[in-house]
Amino acid sequence: MRTIVFLSTLILLSACGVDTLGAAATTAKLQADQAKQAKQNMDTFKAKLDEANKATEESSKRAEEAAEQN
Repeated sequence: MRTIVFLSTLILLSACGVDTLGAAATTAKLQADQAKQAKQNMDTFKAKLDEANKATEESSKRAEEAAEQN
């Protein structure tokens, strides 16, 4: 009888570990997805920032050229 109780307890406790590992794996996957999305957002932001800087630079050049002609 003791053996049955011991084995039942052991099985129940080991199932908790499997559940914890599953939750940890799910959390890790979600964090990896979030990191990937954050990198994509950062790359998009950098591209837009570079585009804005180029536009500002071109505008400044045109303004200087116009000032030199007058």
